[in-house]
Amino acid sequence: MRQSLYNVARAKLTLTLAVRTNGTVNGTSVDLHENKDASRSAMLIVYSGTITDGTHAVILQESDDSSAWSAVAAADLQGTAPSLTSTDDDALFELGYKGSRRYLRASVTTSGATTGGTFGAVIVRAFPRRSPIAHT
Repeated sequence: MRQSLYNVARAKLTLTLAVRTNGTVNGTSVDLHENKDASRSAMLIVYSGTITDGTHAVILQESDDSSAWSAVAAADLQGTAPSLTSTDDDALFELGYKGSRRYLRASVTTSGATTGGTFGAVIVRAFPRRSPIAHT
């Protein structure tokens, strides 16, 4: 079988596409060991629609048990976590993860917003210890 990205990666929704205003929203937990394939790498992808105002600071959080969350240490990130503003309409941001925790999620804190901005995020998990990844 020819190697393809479809066989070694899987995208999982962490933040639904929505308009967000002031406050913090935590994304849905993504299990890097789903289907017992133990993905060894992951990437957060944040995509935006229209950002009218405010600052939307995105961070990647990790957990061993999907209940106690902490921000991923800079040493376990590749790239810079995005902070969306009104100049980021229709943009795409990528943030690599090379840590070892089982669960990941996006977390966004929005401040200074009146009407806010539209954006969402997915986590792509890849390079499973057991290949290929089962797509459902």
